[in-house]
Amino acid sequence: MKLRSRFLQLPLLCDAERLAAEVGALEEAAWLPHPQNFAGNDFLPLVSVNGNPREESFKGPMRPTPHMQRCPYLVDVVASLGASVGRTRLMRLTGHAEVSPHYDAHYYWRERMRVHVPIVTQPTVRFICGPDEINMKAGELWIFDTWELHRVINDAVQSRIHLVVDTVGGEGFWPLAMNGRNPSQVSTAPWTPRRIAPQGVPASALDFETANVPTVMTPWEVREHIDFLLSEGDPRHPAFEATSLAAARFIHTWRGLWSTFGESSEGWPRYRAALDGFIEALRREGATAIVLRNGCSFAAAVAAQVYNVALADRAQDDGAGERRGHETGKVGAM
Repeated sequence: MKLRSRFLQLPLLCDAERLAAEVGALEEAAWLPHPQNFAGNDFLPLVSVNGNPREESFKGPMRPTPHMQRCPYLVDVVASLGASVGRTRLMRLTGHAEVSPHYDAHYYWRERMRVHVPIVTQPTVRFICGPDEINMKAGELWIFDTWELHRVINDAVQSRIHLVVDTVGGEGFWPLAMNGRNPSQVSTAPWTPRRIAPQGVPASALDFETANVPTVMTPWEVREHIDFLLSEGDPRHPAFEATSLAAARFIHTWRGLWSTFGESSEGWPRYRAALDGFIEALRREGATAIVLRNGCSFAAAVAAQVYNVALADRAQDDGAGERRGHETGKVGAM
């Protein structure tokens, strides 16, 4: 999710040693290799579709896995966010490994923040987002601008382990974000994070994400995604004006189809024809040459946020492979 600041520390502190003890009690076999086998990257699923630790999709009801049920204080930490909980993991980065530079352009992260909670870390772990760099200390809670190019470098021998919670937010989350600390700004105002005490909150009491991918994307959501991507482009680009007109025509067409069919499968062939026609128009107008501020291709971002998810008429690549790479415009995640 694009944020106003590259890093924001939430006004909460957790007991990292207690978390580390719970994580250390989980069997090593629960850790899974990165889907693309990036060296030194593995993860342990805590919240996934239907609570299945082997299910890597972004689509479907997110529920706690048996691993999360064995970590009561970790549940307390997640509960303290006051948010709708999406896919949640422990993410481990071995010593002298890194998370390669990428941005999160996939539909799932367009409106989701990634809350990072360092559990096992050291001062030499560097989290880099754009030109800014920080060290997230054990027990702190952070969100950051996942839309901007970012990476992580672990220069130490010891592994780094973070709790990572994906969320669209919630009633209790926004006050935390509003009172967060931007490390790039100097402030004289007192700022004392609240410590998260063990409370024994059951995992079943959390709000878990259930609706996350549309059957047919509403015209208002279509317009929101496309307007956002256009705002990230360079209006001086030779293809920008023609691309904007092609986008306006597509939004107008989609609005008319929605008025006629809504989510009814009767309209799906015409929705699909409109999507295919839009992509063809973007190619014809030279939109593939437009590069967004974060280095992502405009066309690749439209495919990730609209074309691949606006209509559930066929199996789509939902990005569960967590592809990385800013040169190719592919989707990444950390």
